[in-house]
Amino acid sequence: MPTPSPVDRLKNDVAHEIRKGVDLALSHGPLRRGKGMVSGMIALVLANFSMLAVLMFQFPAFLSTPKVREVLSFDAMRTVLLVAMVLCGALALTNIVFNRVRRLSAWALFWLAVAVVGSQLGVSATGHGWLPAGSLPSNMPYLGVDWFIFDLLATTLLFTTIEKLKPLRPDMPIFRKEWQTDFMYFVTGHLLVGLTLFLVYAILYGVTGMFAGVNPVGQDTLRGWFRNLPFGYALLLLMLITDFARYWLHRFYHETAIGWRLHSIHHSAESMDWISGSRTHGVETVLSTVVILAPAFLLGFSQSVINVYIVIAGVQAVFNHTNASVRLGPLRYLIVTPNFHHWHHSRDAEGLDRCYAAHFAFWDYLFGTAVKADKNKVWPDNYGVVGDYVPKGFWRQQLYPLTWSGRWTDENGVEHRENR
Repeated sequence: MPTPSPVDRLKNDVAHEIRKGVDLALSHGPLRRGKGMVSGMIALVLANFSMLAVLMFQFPAFLSTPKVREVLSFDAMRTVLLVAMVLCGALALTNIVFNRVRRLSAWALFWLAVAVVGSQLGVSATGHGWLPAGSLPSNMPYLGVDWFIFDLLATTLLFTTIEKLKPLRPDMPIFRKEWQTDFMYFVTGHLLVGLTLFLVYAILYGVTGMFAGVNPVGQDTLRGWFRNLPFGYALLLLMLITDFARYWLHRFYHETAIGWRLHSIHHSAESMDWISGSRTHGVETVLSTVVILAPAFLLGFSQSVINVYIVIAGVQAVFNHTNASVRLGPLRYLIVTPNFHHWHHSRDAEGLDRCYAAHFAFWDYLFGTAVKADKNKVWPDNYGVVGDYVPKGFWRQQLYPLTWSGRWTDENGVEHRENR
């Protein structure tokens, strides 16, 4: 057998490293502390976020958020990026020096190098491309990469702290089984929501002029009435309207075969924590975003009310999935809490197809879909899909709605069919 040339060996080594990186990203097991995996993954995430930040600096008009530009100057953003890069490099180099997960750390350094090179190209090197508040109309469509980065960092810090201070299941680690899958959903889900909103804004901005003032909302129209409501009343009314729409859309996902094909992926998570709620099929993410926010745009709610609602909806969605022992006493009959929503994800018999609301629990009590568990059983015992037939892994789950036959076989070899 001929000896491979240096070029062939290099190609094989690169291919091997790529396969190892892909295997790590698609794996489903928990990370063990003390092996360097946690710090290595943090370094890799910081490296990728640094690349996103550099890309945002290159195209700030469409990738940055006007409200963020009002708060943070270019210098402040550059400082945040620099700190992330230094921390990433320090973690990766420490692992390499102490011979811990050197491959993972090398990948982090590679992507960090790409970010550093990118930061020296074009507008990001000088800062001339950064657009201060007011340099563009605030109603222009944007993707909001900066908000995505801050959202992930803030969400991680806030809700992991809550889970550690008041845990429902104290023995569940942060990097538990299938966290990789849910992290992929977190990233792609945020980008899909951002892209969907970007397209909606672009259509309204470019076609109807709704946000540009070309087609202003009249004072004497229904849309004008919604637009001119006091902020607090408008926000509460918008939450009621969207939650009513979300309730019935959620029932559609559960009670129809086509809906369950998509939504069963969300219920396939067998661990409940702050990131598990991100597990939603891409089609469902886009469909839910459009259906739930359509009333807000069509009824004429102000952009500031819509923006605040989106933040509240995102925070409450994450909070309701947390591994936190929170019930809120009598308020749980009014507001959706982690306890209420955990029952929705239960595969215990009393929790199946129950508790659909996202904000206000009274919708379920009104329509008879609130859980009717034993008073001595405060929390569900098991989560996931009955039959556990949803495949593991992000990409397999994306293809799953197209391939599922509606049948599954239990551990005793008995075939069942979903009757929805």
